Amino acid sequence: METCKTPRQKYGEELRLRRLAKGMTQEALAEVVVCSPTLISHFEAGRRLPRMDDAHRIDQALGTDGFFARWLVNLESPYADHFSEAAELEQLAVVIREFAVSAVPGLLQTADYARAIFMSGEPNDTGEGLERRVVNRLQRARILDNPLSPAVWTILDEAVIRRPVGGSMVMAEQLEHIVTLAEARRIRLHVLPFSAGAYALMEGMLSLMSFDDMAPVAYIEGVTTGQLLDDPARVATCHTYYSLALGDALSHRASIALLQATAEELRNA
Repeated sequence: METCKTPRQKYGEELRLRRLAKGMTQEALAEVVVCSPTLISHFEAGRRLPRMDDAHRIDQALGTDGFFARWLVNLESPYADHFSEAAELEQLAVVIREFAVSAVPGLLQTADYARAIFMSGEPNDTGEGLERRVVNRLQRARILDNPLSPAVWTILDEAVIRRPVGGSMVMAEQLEHIVTLAEARRIRLHVLPFSAGAYALMEGMLSLMSFDDMAPVAYIEGVTTGQLLDDPARVATCHTYYSLALGDALSHRASIALLQATAEELRNA
């Protein structure tokens, strides 16, 4: 019996069939798309989707008159354009290393914390659009339901746990949620205290993702912008910075204790 395919798997299968019908190898198509043959393989397996400019080049190479670009629109991600590809890869990663300098990483956010974050950027959005964004963010965190994979390492600047996003009670619940994950060994938690002074990574957020069947990537993000890095040298540099920052951070147990104490302070405020 044929296995039910997801929309992106159907997209990839059609790409493979059209490529073969054109008599092209993955290597030949990769040259036109200006990417690696491995990436074409991921497209065809449904593990990743091409960017829109890649889809246009695929159509040009295969003579498919915009077919793959039009179909790609129907597979539009629920996430912001700059984050959509990183969100896809996040679901495939076997190890995720997060660093946050100002806000709790999306994977670890509670609904109320996420809602407060979204409302701070769009204060007039209080309806269906807001709730859809909250649901999408919580859906990402479902990967933590698996007790074994991905392994998640989290480094938080102390500023992340001191800023009462959403008010004292919302923030206390957020910190307690992180503590629950950390005590269950679902995440490895480290806090970079103010006393550490300057440290590697303090200029922005970073997410490092490693996989079973593809090269590691790094994702960095700013206000309404994000960049996925796959150049091996740049990704290696990001790993080095992460290791340096980890060396300046509190231990897992000390970090849990700090979050517990901060949550209690917030509840008693």
